Amino acid sequence: MIIKISNLSDGAHYYNFEESVNDLALNEFFVGNVNAEVELSKSRSQIVLNAKLSLKAIFECDRCNSEFEENVVTQYKMVYFFGVEPKEDSSMGITYLPLDSDKINLDNDVKDFSLLAIPMKKLCYEDCKGLCVKCGKNLNEGFCNCSQIEVDNRWSALNELKNKLNN
Repeated sequence: MIIKISNLSDGAHYYNFEESVNDLALNEFFVGNVNAEVELSKSRSQIVLNAKLSLKAIFECDRCNSEFEENVVTQYKMVYFFGVEPKEDSSMGITYLPLDSDKINLDNDVKDFSLLAIPMKKLCYEDCKGLCVKCGKNLNEGFCNCSQIEVDNRWSALNELKNKLNN
């Protein structure tokens, strides 16, 4: 995903890219193609790039271990300044380009922000019931034949308090 910036006029420019996740080395969770909608605003001394990424991923549910497909959408913004990077500046999201730069390669940024968009908790759906702690049956598919979990007597006082509050 390369944008040629030499001879690019000042103002807003729009690009759409589609590239295989394999070409970007994103094939651990992601499948198919990465779609990137890019808005690039160029001025004499800087470029501001806004990107929206859309990908399909196959995850394993953290509660029931079922495989599921999810659309992952994320956005990011990068600012490119023309010139030499100051020694004391370590700002995230700002990149310095040499004055003679003729292109911007988005591959690394697309890969990084795609990986950052992977959810911390992967659930097949929000109210997934998970697995039975005794037999391991997926409770989304129905109830199991296990008896109810016996309550430890040490928790009985809290259970009584809970019952009083619910009534």
